[in-house]
Amino acid sequence: MKIKQTKIPALAAVLLLAGAAFAALPSDISVDLKLDDISFVAGERMRGVVSLRNMSPVKLSGGGTNTQDRLFIEVFRASDYHQIEPFGSRAYVSSFNLAPNEGQRLETYIGDHYELLEPRRYLARPVLVHAGQRYVGGYSAFDIVPGMKITGALQVFTNREGLSREFSLLHWSRKGKEHLFLAAVDHGASERRWLTHDIGPMMRITKPTISIMPDGIVVVFHRNGADSFVRSEFWSLPDALVFHSRQSVLDPETAGQTRVQQMYKDAGGVKPADRPWWKFW
Repeated sequence: MKIKQTKIPALAAVLLLAGAAFAALPSDISVDLKLDDISFVAGERMRGVVSLRNMSPVKLSGGGTNTQDRLFIEVFRASDYHQIEPFGSRAYVSSFNLAPNEGQRLETYIGDHYELLEPRRYLARPVLVHAGQRYVGGYSAFDIVPGMKITGALQVFTNREGLSREFSLLHWSRKGKEHLFLAAVDHGASERRWLTHDIGPMMRITKPTISIMPDGIVVVFHRNGADSFVRSEFWSLPDALVFHSRQSVLDPETAGQTRVQQMYKDAGGVKPADRPWWKFW
């Protein structure tokens, strides 16, 4: 008895081969990006976390020198999907090495690679390039905002002719709390904009203050609680602006009351006077 042979059409054979080749690719690689917030004041570093998941049979390595894979963040304008060009060539994340069936979370700062100063909505997505193939994560939307100005100060450098630095204290809501920000821009030979610092939560009971010392120390004083302040110190030099220290300070108006209450407690309270009940003094 002869078995009749069925011929597979040429197109169907090609499709089967293509499907087999696709199944053999290391397609179980995923990359995701989660930003710390949905809005950032212009000039912030804009922290995010990149999650890598490697369920393929191959090893992934990147982030450093002489590595086979590249991981980076692409940024677009949300209105027209115009892609923003990054600056510099520094790595977006620290080095990573993922064996099969491993995952890892990596810190990244979008503001270290993109100058996003124009107030508008943007989209960011992570991209991993492995063996010439792109693995793209979903979009994360975020807004760049100017912040609401509270007060400001001007620093004039006596040792650098024509250079001045304008400081602004701004506030903006973040995770349900009002935060205070310090922004600075140079005027003169260059219009350099410095990194915007999130100084932390603030309360509007007392207006924040900024003071500039002759030696370049910049002190920001703001209330962060019902009975506490924060003293933030920065060092501002012609070619540098760096955060130096942060110190919690008790409210002077309530600190004295707290001290008296503590002394009263330490003394065991005040004993009642030994006098007849009908005498009041």
